[in-house]
Amino acid sequence: MRTFFFSINLLVSFNLSFSQSIKLELSKKNKVPTNIILMIADGAGLSQITASMYKNENNLNLEDFDVVGLQKTHSVNSLITDSAASGTAMACGVKTLNGAIGMDTESKPYESILKICEKKGYNSGMIVTSSIVHATPASFYANVSSRAKYNEIAYQLSKSEVDFFIGGGEKYFTRRNDKRNLIYEMKDWEFVNSLDQFDSSTSKKVGYFISYEEPLSLIQGRKPLLDIGLNSILKKLNSRNKPFFLLVEGSQIDWGGHDNDLEYLTSEYIEFDRAIGVALKFVDENPNTLLIVTADHETGGLGITSSKVEKLNSKVKFSTKGHTASMVPVFSIGIGSKEFSGIYDNTEIFNKMILQVK
Repeated sequence: MRTFFFSINLLVSFNLSFSQSIKLELSKKNKVPTNIILMIADGAGLSQITASMYKNENNLNLEDFDVVGLQKTHSVNSLITDSAASGTAMACGVKTLNGAIGMDTESKPYESILKICEKKGYNSGMIVTSSIVHATPASFYANVSSRAKYNEIAYQLSKSEVDFFIGGGEKYFTRRNDKRNLIYEMKDWEFVNSLDQFDSSTSKKVGYFISYEEPLSLIQGRKPLLDIGLNSILKKLNSRNKPFFLLVEGSQIDWGGHDNDLEYLTSEYIEFDRAIGVALKFVDENPNTLLIVTADHETGGLGITSSKVEKLNSKVKFSTKGHTASMVPVFSIGIGSKEFSGIYDNTEIFNKMILQVK
């Protein structure tokens, strides 16, 4: 009887694998446009990943990736980048000054991968655990000389072709120096107050502000959880029967690094890894998808100095409250993923993604 069930399980497993291979070959043969999911763990270098892995009982969804590379993160004017310059490099394929978003050193604006995809008929979305106007997400839809121009960044989002977003920062749209309420002006959008409303909305464009200012940390009770929100936004995008570009940022891993708070950063990374699990499931079910998981830079100069193997308790030291110049890893799976192996500049993230845009 055991042999019988083993044989059945083996056959089912083989059929599923065969079916997935067929889907992938058909998608290539029929030139089905590629969905692109870019997941950025802000501030997460190898030590942050390692500490989070041990904290999570020596297991992360990242271990399911076969293709791994390393990206060099420096900006034009410093070996130590900020999130604006590194975000711009990945979004637009150009190195720039720290603080600049979507512009080169001469203040020339560049189109991001998100904007290019939209012009080709893609849908787009963003889900972040910071405000939606923070440097990393802003790099994908805005062009400003300074990341601190939050009101202008919010205005540019209001005029963008982004279809869905989940993140904080409502005040930049409603409590502005120019006295405008951008939410009233965004006639094509529906703004919801819960994930249930987000899920049930049939509007073409849906925004969900999860906080008025910056969102709470996970430890403080931030909702919705990143993996739950990601599942919702993927369902929205996939229901459109169009290819899409989706940005996912675990923003507060960086904030834990700035605070030199191991519990803060590992809890945020473990939540981010749960979201990776959701994305991996989506890739498995939709083989015309490229998934990239990386970081914009390392924060905190984290070093694991000793540990008790039995309890997997990491002892760490931070060398700075700021960013460092360390390279950060790039994990990829799906169509075009082999392009992401090796060592390269962060601008190559853009160049490698654009190869998959039909």
